[in-house]
Amino acid sequence: MNTNSLLKNISGTIVLAGAGKMGGAMLSGWLAQGLDASRAAVIEPHPSDDIRAYLVKGVRLNPSSGEAGSVAAFVVALKPQAFREAAPALKPYVDAATLVVSIMAGTTMASLGEGLGGHIVRAMPNTPAAIGRGITVAVAAKDVSAAQRETADSLLRATGSVEWVTDEGLIDAVTGVSGSGPAYVFLLAEELARAGVAAGLPEALATKLARETVSGAGELLHRSELPAATLRQNVTSPAGTTAAALEVLMGKDGLQSLLTRAVAAATKRSKELAK
Repeated sequence: MNTNSLLKNISGTIVLAGAGKMGGAMLSGWLAQGLDASRAAVIEPHPSDDIRAYLVKGVRLNPSSGEAGSVAAFVVALKPQAFREAAPALKPYVDAATLVVSIMAGTTMASLGEGLGGHIVRAMPNTPAAIGRGITVAVAAKDVSAAQRETADSLLRATGSVEWVTDEGLIDAVTGVSGSGPAYVFLLAEELARAGVAAGLPEALATKLARETVSGAGELLHRSELPAATLRQNVTSPAGTTAAALEVLMGKDGLQSLLTRAVAAATKRSKELAK
């Protein structure tokens, strides 16, 4: 069953706890994929205007656990720091048979089980989910059924592609690569523009060139079946301008070393958040 048909035919309520940028992107994706708005409920004390706009379509805001009815899936999109405080108020929405899908960084399945219970899927998305181009990595607890995993996959796939792993320990590294990764790309555009200004370009032109180059190269990478290394080599003429730049970027203490250290730092911090 594809994502669209599964969400259209879902029985019970999808409850979303936390409707910030990521949670809001997921809700938007579910509705776009055919989820009946009356099947969606949002728990959010400070809803944005965008979230309130969904209420006229039938999405319910802050229903009690009794008003929510049968919960097909409970999706937790809170900030990790807020989860412990919010868990007691959220627990009544979850019973022993409920599918719980968490997209909180650094919050383990053990912590989720302690705070909420249910059958748990832990997932790490990233911010391109806001435009339907996210990548999410998910891991399911052993008691998650095949049908529940399919439901979780459909809910997560509404904002981009999904990969599944069997080892929860990998989620910390996933956080370091794809969860935090968009910030690395934005930093590349930021610093490329700054370098252009240093080379003599007007700031506005340098900013536009950097922005369009990074986004265009990303789109080329997305559409091409070639490995990133091959695409890089295709741009690089021997002894040319690109080769001169890459000699710096690929040299000692260059981009590879920096990114290895950056991902390691993010992975370490993700593990610390789980303590």
